[in-house]
Amino acid sequence: MRVRPSLQRTLSVAALAVAGACGTADAPSPFEPTQPVGRVRFVNLITAATPFAVNAILEGLPFGVNIAYGGSTPSSLPSPSTAIYSPVYAGPRTLVLRRTADTTQTVASLPFTAVGGQDQTIYATGSGPVTSYITTDDNGTAAAAGQARVRVVHVAPSAGAVDIFVTAPGADLATATPTLANVGVRSASAYLGVPAGTYQIRVVPAGTAPAARAGAVALNVASITFPSGGARTIIAADAPTGGAPLRAITLTDQ
Repeated sequence: MRVRPSLQRTLSVAALAVAGACGTADAPSPFEPTQPVGRVRFVNLITAATPFAVNAILEGLPFGVNIAYGGSTPSSLPSPSTAIYSPVYAGPRTLVLRRTADTTQTVASLPFTAVGGQDQTIYATGSGPVTSYITTDDNGTAAAAGQARVRVVHVAPSAGAVDIFVTAPGADLATATPTLANVGVRSASAYLGVPAGTYQIRVVPAGTAPAARAGAVALNVASITFPSGGARTIIAADAPTGGAPLRAITLTDQ
Protein backbone atom coordinates (compact mmCIF):
# COMPACT_ATOMS: atom_id res chain seq x y z
CA MET A 1 0.00 0.00 0.00
CA ARG A 2 1.54 3.33 -1.03
CA VAL A 3 0.77 6.19 1.34
CA ARG A 4 -1.48 8.80 -0.30
CA PRO A 5 -0.44 12.46 0.19
CA SER A 6 -3.54 13.05 2.30
CA LEU A 7 -2.44 10.31 4.70
CA GLN A 8 1.25 11.10 4.76
CA ARG A 9 1.02 13.61 7.61
CA THR A 10 -0.71 11.09 9.87
CA LEU A 11 1.57 8.20 9.03
CA SER A 12 4.70 10.32 9.15
CA VAL A 13 3.99 10.96 12.82
CA ALA A 14 4.06 7.28 13.74
CA ALA A 15 3.95 4.39 11.34
CA LEU A 16 2.79 1.84 13.86
CA ALA A 17 2.22 -1.85 13.60
CA VAL A 18 -1.01 -1.39 15.53
CA ALA A 19 -2.31 1.18 13.05
CA GLY A 20 -2.52 -1.62 10.50
CA ALA A 21 -2.24 -5.39 10.58
CA CYS A 22 1.51 -5.52 10.94
CA GLY A 23 1.57 -9.23 11.62
CA THR A 24 4.39 -11.19 13.23
CA ALA A 25 7.97 -10.06 13.69
CA ASP A 26 8.94 -11.36 10.25
CA ALA A 27 5.92 -10.06 8.37
CA PRO A 28 6.34 -7.14 5.94
CA SER A 29 5.18 -3.69 6.98
CA PRO A 30 1.79 -2.65 5.53
CA PHE A 31 3.12 0.67 4.21
CA GLU A 32 5.95 1.94 2.03
CA PRO A 33 7.91 4.41 4.19
CA THR A 34 8.84 7.73 2.62
CA GLN A 35 11.55 8.64 5.15
CA PRO A 36 13.91 6.86 7.59
CA VAL A 37 12.20 4.49 10.02
CA GLY A 38 13.28 3.29 13.45
CA ARG A 39 11.62 0.60 15.55
CA VAL A 40 10.22 1.11 19.05
CA ARG A 41 9.05 -1.11 21.90
CA PHE A 42 7.45 -0.03 25.21
CA VAL A 43 7.59 -1.73 28.63
CA ASN A 44 5.40 -0.74 31.60
CA LEU A 45 7.39 -0.72 34.85
CA ILE A 46 5.28 1.84 36.70
CA THR A 47 5.08 0.99 40.41
CA ALA A 48 2.07 1.87 42.54
CA ALA A 49 0.44 0.83 45.80
CA THR A 50 -2.34 -0.54 43.62
CA PRO A 51 -0.80 -1.50 40.28
CA PHE A 52 -2.69 -0.40 37.20
CA ALA A 53 -2.62 -1.00 33.46
CA VAL A 54 -2.01 1.72 30.89
CA ASN A 55 -2.88 2.48 27.29
CA ALA A 56 0.02 3.80 25.21
CA ILE A 57 -0.62 6.46 22.56
CA LEU A 58 2.11 7.57 20.18
CA GLU A 59 1.52 10.94 18.54
CA GLY A 60 -2.24 10.43 18.70
CA LEU A 61 -2.20 6.87 17.40
CA PRO A 62 -2.84 3.74 19.52
CA PHE A 63 0.37 1.92 20.41
CA GLY A 64 -0.84 -0.56 23.03
CA VAL A 65 -3.89 -1.24 25.20
CA ASN A 66 -4.25 -2.56 28.76
CA ILE A 67 -0.53 -2.99 29.36
CA ALA A 68 -0.07 -4.35 32.88
CA TYR A 69 3.08 -4.08 34.97
CA GLY A 70 5.87 -5.93 33.18
CA GLY A 71 3.93 -6.01 29.94
CA SER A 72 5.26 -4.73 26.63
CA THR A 73 3.87 -3.59 23.33
CA PRO A 74 3.49 -4.40 20.48
CA SER A 75 4.33 -8.06 21.29
CA SER A 76 1.45 -8.32 23.78
CA LEU A 77 -1.18 -7.29 21.26
CA PRO A 78 -3.62 -9.92 19.99
CA SER A 79 -2.64 -11.90 16.91
CA PRO A 80 -1.76 -11.04 14.19
CA SER A 81 -0.26 -7.79 15.54
CA THR A 82 2.46 -9.52 17.53
CA ALA A 83 5.66 -7.92 16.23
CA ILE A 84 8.53 -7.36 18.66
CA TYR A 85 8.87 -3.70 17.68
CA SER A 86 6.73 -1.17 15.83
CA PRO A 87 8.11 0.94 12.97
CA VAL A 88 8.12 4.67 13.66
CA TYR A 89 9.24 7.49 11.40
CA ALA A 90 12.50 9.08 12.58
CA GLY A 91 12.29 12.30 14.57
CA PRO A 92 11.17 13.67 17.95
CA ARG A 93 8.10 11.85 19.28
CA THR A 94 6.03 11.68 22.46
CA LEU A 95 4.55 8.54 24.01
CA VAL A 96 1.50 9.33 26.17
CA LEU A 97 0.36 6.88 28.84
CA ARG A 98 -3.21 6.87 30.16
CA ARG A 99 -4.88 4.63 32.71
CA THR A 100 -6.80 1.86 31.00
CA ALA A 101 -9.58 2.11 33.60
CA ASP A 102 -9.93 5.87 33.07
CA THR A 103 -8.53 7.08 29.76
CA THR A 104 -9.09 10.72 30.75
CA GLN A 105 -6.26 10.37 33.26
CA THR A 106 -2.80 10.90 31.77
CA VAL A 107 -0.10 9.07 33.72
CA ALA A 108 2.93 10.40 31.83
CA SER A 109 4.11 11.99 28.61
CA LEU A 110 7.46 10.50 27.60
CA PRO A 111 9.44 12.30 24.86
CA PHE A 112 11.99 10.41 22.78
CA THR A 113 13.68 10.60 19.40
CA ALA A 114 13.18 7.78 16.92
CA VAL A 115 16.34 7.15 14.90
CA GLY A 116 16.33 5.69 11.43
CA GLY A 117 17.58 2.11 11.33
CA GLN A 118 17.75 1.88 15.13
CA ASP A 119 15.75 -0.25 17.59
CA GLN A 120 14.81 1.26 20.94
CA THR A 121 13.00 0.16 24.09
CA ILE A 122 11.21 2.74 26.23
CA TYR A 123 10.77 1.75 29.88
CA ALA A 124 8.24 3.70 31.97
CA THR A 125 9.56 3.59 35.54
CA GLY A 126 8.79 4.99 38.98
CA SER A 127 5.52 6.12 40.49
CA GLY A 128 5.56 9.87 41.06
CA PRO A 129 6.64 11.21 38.73
CA VAL A 130 6.76 8.49 36.10
CA THR A 131 9.91 8.82 34.00
CA SER A 132 11.43 6.94 31.09
CA TYR A 133 14.60 4.97 30.64
CA ILE A 134 15.47 4.28 27.00
CA THR A 135 17.86 1.68 25.62
CA THR A 136 19.28 1.23 22.15
CA ASP A 137 18.84 -2.41 21.15
CA ASP A 138 21.61 -3.80 18.95
CA ASN A 139 19.67 -6.18 16.74
CA GLY A 140 21.91 -5.68 13.73
CA THR A 141 24.61 -7.96 15.11
CA ALA A 142 24.08 -11.67 14.64
CA ALA A 143 25.00 -14.19 17.30
CA ALA A 144 27.99 -16.40 16.59
CA ALA A 145 27.26 -19.96 15.52
CA GLY A 146 25.78 -21.95 18.38
CA GLN A 147 25.48 -18.90 20.61
CA ALA A 148 22.82 -16.54 21.91
CA ARG A 149 23.09 -12.84 22.72
CA VAL A 150 21.98 -11.77 26.21
CA ARG A 151 21.96 -8.46 28.05
CA VAL A 152 20.68 -7.26 31.41
CA VAL A 153 18.78 -4.02 32.06
CA HIS A 154 18.80 -2.96 35.72
CA VAL A 155 15.81 -0.75 36.58
CA ALA A 156 15.19 -1.82 40.20
CA PRO A 157 15.85 1.28 42.35
CA SER A 158 15.41 -0.58 45.62
CA ALA A 159 18.32 -2.91 44.82
CA GLY A 160 21.06 -0.33 44.33
CA ALA A 161 24.20 -1.44 42.50
CA VAL A 162 24.37 -5.21 41.96
CA ASP A 163 26.59 -8.05 40.81
CA ILE A 164 24.95 -10.36 38.27
CA PHE A 165 25.84 -14.02 37.80
CA VAL A 166 24.87 -15.98 34.69
CA THR A 167 25.87 -19.56 35.46
CA ALA A 168 24.99 -23.18 34.91
CA PRO A 169 21.94 -24.08 37.02
CA GLY A 170 22.96 -24.78 40.60
CA ALA A 171 26.49 -23.43 40.27
CA ASP A 172 28.15 -22.41 43.55
CA LEU A 173 28.09 -18.62 43.84
CA ALA A 174 30.96 -18.70 46.32
CA THR A 175 33.35 -19.80 43.59
CA ALA A 176 31.74 -17.96 40.68
CA THR A 177 32.96 -14.76 39.05
CA PRO A 178 30.33 -12.08 38.45
CA THR A 179 29.30 -11.99 34.82
CA LEU A 180 28.52 -8.29 35.33
CA ALA A 181 29.95 -6.47 38.34
CA ASN A 182 28.76 -3.30 40.10
CA VAL A 183 25.84 -2.67 37.73
CA GLY A 184 24.11 0.58 38.64
CA VAL A 185 20.39 1.35 38.56
CA ARG A 186 19.01 2.51 35.20
CA SER A 187 21.80 0.94 33.22
CA ALA A 188 22.01 -1.69 30.51
CA SER A 189 24.85 -4.07 29.80
CA ALA A 190 26.21 -4.75 26.36
CA TYR A 191 24.95 -7.91 24.70
CA LEU A 192 26.96 -10.90 25.86
CA GLY A 193 27.60 -13.92 23.67
CA VAL A 194 26.87 -17.18 25.51
CA PRO A 195 26.64 -20.76 24.24
CA ALA A 196 23.02 -21.68 23.58
CA GLY A 197 21.59 -23.61 26.50
CA THR A 198 19.98 -23.38 29.93
CA TYR A 199 21.28 -21.02 32.60
CA GLN A 200 20.57 -19.66 36.06
CA ILE A 201 20.68 -15.89 36.66
CA ARG A 202 21.22 -14.51 40.16
CA VAL A 203 21.59 -10.96 41.41
CA VAL A 204 23.28 -9.95 44.69
CA PRO A 205 24.24 -6.55 46.13
CA ALA A 206 27.46 -5.30 44.57
CA GLY A 207 30.59 -6.37 46.42
CA THR A 208 28.92 -9.11 48.47
CA ALA A 209 31.60 -11.43 49.87
CA PRO A 210 31.77 -14.79 48.04
CA ALA A 211 30.79 -16.83 51.10
CA ALA A 212 27.74 -14.59 51.69
CA ARG A 213 26.39 -14.51 48.14
CA ALA A 214 24.06 -17.50 48.43
CA GLY A 215 22.23 -15.88 51.32
CA ALA A 216 22.09 -12.45 49.70
CA VAL A 217 20.40 -13.31 46.41
CA ALA A 218 17.92 -10.54 45.61
CA LEU A 219 16.73 -12.02 42.31
CA ASN A 220 16.89 -15.61 41.12
CA VAL A 221 15.92 -16.91 37.69
CA ALA A 222 16.37 -20.59 38.41
CA SER A 223 16.22 -21.80 34.81
CA ILE A 224 16.15 -19.91 31.52
CA THR A 225 16.97 -21.24 28.07
CA PHE A 226 18.69 -19.14 25.44
CA PRO A 227 18.24 -20.46 21.87
CA SER A 228 20.96 -20.51 19.26
CA GLY A 229 20.83 -17.33 17.21
CA GLY A 230 18.42 -15.61 19.60
CA ALA A 231 18.78 -12.36 21.52
CA ARG A 232 17.19 -11.71 24.92
CA THR A 233 16.92 -8.82 27.35
CA ILE A 234 16.61 -9.72 31.02
CA ILE A 235 15.08 -6.93 33.09
CA ALA A 236 15.74 -6.66 36.82
CA ALA A 237 12.78 -4.67 38.17
CA ASP A 238 11.15 -3.84 41.48
CA ALA A 239 7.91 -5.53 42.50
CA PRO A 240 4.75 -3.99 40.97
CA THR A 241 4.09 -2.21 44.28
CA GLY A 242 7.74 -1.09 44.53
CA GLY A 243 10.67 -2.51 46.46
CA ALA A 244 11.32 -6.20 47.08
CA PRO A 245 10.91 -8.89 46.00
CA LEU A 246 12.63 -8.05 42.74
CA ARG A 247 11.11 -9.33 39.54
CA ALA A 248 12.77 -10.65 36.38
CA ILE A 249 11.16 -9.97 33.01
CA THR A 250 12.44 -11.51 29.79
CA LEU A 251 12.07 -9.78 26.44
CA THR A 252 12.74 -11.39 23.07
CA ASP A 253 14.85 -9.06 20.94
CA GLN A 254 15.47 -11.46 18.06
